[in-house]
Amino acid sequence: MAKILILGAGVMGTAITMPMTYNGHAVHLVGTHLDGDIIKEIHENRIHPRLEVQINETVIPHTYDRLGEALEGVDLVVLGVNSHGIDWAAEMLGPRLSSHTPVVLLTKGLAGDDQNLYILPDVLRKGLPSHSRNQAQVAAIGGPSIASELAALRHTCVVLAGSDQALLEEIAGLLRTPYYHIWTSTDLIGVEVCVALKNLYALAVGLVQGWLEKEGEADNGAAMHNTASAIFAQTLWEIGYLVEYLGGQRSSVYTLPGAGDLYATCQSGRNSRMGRLVGLGMSYREAKAKYMPEDTVEGAELALAIGPTIETLIDQEELDVAAVPLLRTVIDIV
Repeated sequence: MAKILILGAGVMGTAITMPMTYNGHAVHLVGTHLDGDIIKEIHENRIHPRLEVQINETVIPHTYDRLGEALEGVDLVVLGVNSHGIDWAAEMLGPRLSSHTPVVLLTKGLAGDDQNLYILPDVLRKGLPSHSRNQAQVAAIGGPSIASELAALRHTCVVLAGSDQALLEEIAGLLRTPYYHIWTSTDLIGVEVCVALKNLYALAVGLVQGWLEKEGEADNGAAMHNTASAIFAQTLWEIGYLVEYLGGQRSSVYTLPGAGDLYATCQSGRNSRMGRLVGLGMSYREAKAKYMPEDTVEGAELALAIGPTIETLIDQEELDVAAVPLLRTVIDIV
């Protein structure tokens, strides 16, 4: 049995407590400074207010001010913060975390500084104290994993990626269950680029649903599956181009982190819903304000985070403008 700490009590951070408790691990769920109401709800009735499932009695909830106490003797740290919280997480963990304790990211996203693109494990590592930065053992989970399905114990297949194959197998052994299936990969860059960009491109695939509702089915009942499929295919090609540009392996695009995660996101989620609203003719700003004011649309957040850097790289001829037309279209929409 291991002691596992999860930082971030959102839907995915909480959902992953299910396979952990199934395997008998001691799980400590630490909310961020934004998760106070969630932690209170779990304390009082063991229900996560957004997942609407019963949290196992063995999961110990903590507010973020008790992070140091919860970290004592921990074997594994899992990050479930959102992409904006990576720097905060590094600041919170840095002084308290042993460099020998592995950290696994559930967080999806990329960062840009107007000159370069970065995967979030590198952002986390950069935010740690200099003496532990190079020794930190950082891995990430990617693949089609909808939190509500994982919380309901539905079969889920993911990839655990990192640089140390032996460590990956050790961590995967802690988390695998008869319904939570884990493969391992040393292509950390490829996996992270895939699972980040799929949110942005799901906006584009979601557009088609809005177009269909505007135009209506044809007289013979025809929908627009051809159009959606073409956008889906272009998405995979562009993600493959960007994966290779950043030094990853294109094979990740055509397995769980790429095609698998993109499919799940297009079938269900906030990004597809936003795409539908834009396809109906609304601007992104209007759709967000009227219909999704409390929702974080990860694809749109990513477009804002990397859009200026993408344009700089194109201007510098680092990226081929003809290779990413759909990416630029979605960035322009947002």
